[in-house]
Amino acid sequence: MPQVKKTFVLDTNVILHDSTCIYHFDEHDIVIPITVIEELDRFKKGKDILNCNAREFLRSLDDLTGQHIFNGGVPIGEGKGKISVHLEASFHEKLKANFNNTQADHRILNVAYHIAVNKGFDQAVLVTKDVNLRMKAKSIGLTAENYRSDHVQNPAELYKGRYVVENVDGALIDLLYQTPFTIPVEALELPATPLANAFLILRNGYKSALGVYDAANEAVQRIENHSCFGIRPRNAEQSFALSALLDRNVPLVTMSGKAGTGKTLLALAAALETKRYFRQIFVARPVVPLSNKDLGYLPGDVNSKLDPYMQPLYDNLSVIQNQLSSDNARSKRIKELIEEEKIVITPLSYIRGRSIVKAYFIVDEAQNLTPHEVKTIITRAGEGTKVVFTGDIFQIDHPYLDSNSNGLSFLIEKMKGERLYAHINLEKGERSELSDLATRLL
Repeated sequence: MPQVKKTFVLDTNVILHDSTCIYHFDEHDIVIPITVIEELDRFKKGKDILNCNAREFLRSLDDLTGQHIFNGGVPIGEGKGKISVHLEASFHEKLKANFNNTQADHRILNVAYHIAVNKGFDQAVLVTKDVNLRMKAKSIGLTAENYRSDHVQNPAELYKGRYVVENVDGALIDLLYQTPFTIPVEALELPATPLANAFLILRNGYKSALGVYDAANEAVQRIENHSCFGIRPRNAEQSFALSALLDRNVPLVTMSGKAGTGKTLLALAAALETKRYFRQIFVARPVVPLSNKDLGYLPGDVNSKLDPYMQPLYDNLSVIQNQLSSDNARSKRIKELIEEEKIVITPLSYIRGRSIVKAYFIVDEAQNLTPHEVKTIITRAGEGTKVVFTGDIFQIDHPYLDSNSNGLSFLIEKMKGERLYAHINLEKGERSELSDLATRLL
């Protein structure tokens, strides 16, 4: 039985989330309310990803625009439906009693409701990332959905980056401690071949070893504990993380995990340890204002507004410096690197437009990025650049992202098994016993 062709009405936040969204609805038609065009006009100036998405979408829509964009729509492409822009209609009687017509969300809702009345409520769908607007739509009998083209299926089952292999022959473990510190993966007789750069805990009750799977040579290589600028790994996961962070053959690394597991600290320490291979260290994080209020709401100049967001990065750098004595050459070197702007700690939006060539680029709090933002960052990485994303996919401040739809989850899901990529999920908190207790119980 052929699928019923539907009409999807897009909210502004869907377009700001993904400027290519209109190409992800297969053969179905798409309606853009004129109110959305008006809202995009307010976003088109600026350097943030939202501004870039607004401009990209408007350019794409302009390229598609034909004589009938306001009357029946124009084809999006082969195998796709049509896209049309709908002007505002008189506020429907059913909406008047509950919603005012001055709010943009309600005008978008009104367009969707008129389409549902004309085409059938089973054929019209409002697509929005705003949960409140979805609830309003459902209250009047309108079908409403979240935008899910970039969702992962189940974040709880997301790739962890490691395997535990029990009952390993002691002789194989002994081989890992002898030159050349590798064993063929087939000797482990695993039920399935590990993904490229997957980490393994090999043990048999008496002996254990940590390894990483080298897909090119189909072998498991032993991992040694490394000390980076005074920071030593405190558990197996942190050893795995440092191994990936120090490996110049793996230019893309992700680390997920709850607060206090050492993600940012390890990334900074590894960047400093390998600084000789890079021209610059960039440490950035997206600025997501609390309570969804703009930065302009805060008092003070630009620097004072941004300080609260950047301070955790400076705190991690201070931890590394505190591991070293004040007269230690490495401690002095950190100060010199900051003064010479060889270490740059900045909001992510300030990186845009800068050359990311031969740089160690750490993106903190990556769970607050959209999949499109993550793609934009990676595709701008030049020759000799290493990109590291850290974050907690269950601790999201962005109003339109969740553990399914954020850029970090999307990246882990899509990149797992690639030769140039490594991931590790850090589970054990190492900040303090009290911090770990609070994370588990509160």
